[in-house]
Amino acid sequence: MMRSAGGAMTDFVLETFRLNGRLLVVGDALVADVGLTSARWQVLGAMALSPVPLPVAHIARNMGLTRQAVQRLANGMEGDGLVRFEPNPHHQRAKLVLLTPRGKAAYDAAMTRQGPWARRLAEGLSTKQIEAATAFLTSIRQRLEKQSAEQGNGDA
Repeated sequence: MMRSAGGAMTDFVLETFRLNGRLLVVGDALVADVGLTSARWQVLGAMALSPVPLPVAHIARNMGLTRQAVQRLANGMEGDGLVRFEPNPHHQRAKLVLLTPRGKAAYDAAMTRQGPWARRLAEGLSTKQIEAATAFLTSIRQRLEKQSAEQGNGDA
């Protein structure tokens, strides 16, 4: 009997959830001693890779997270001296979130560790395999974003 695409997609989604869980656990362990978690690292990365300072809502949108989750993380990181808030000339209430020197140092330390970790994880896999998996994941994310936009649910 031939397997349905819907059943295969369900298995893919479940495996993606398991993979996400493992990545969070491993990421947390990789950066714990520099005062980060995977979630904090993700938010700092969005800020570090942006050519301009961003408000919380834009960081959330870029990373596929909720605005509320990013706001909680940013508030905690402000308390720990990793980020600071500045007035946004384009919006009175949506402050910009900027890395502090301490936040940049923590992000740089995390990225220094990420390179060797990624190379070890990639051992035995071809660049072509990794690129194909990335393209598939991107395609699924884009389909979800399109469905959310069509349903008027941009944050989902």
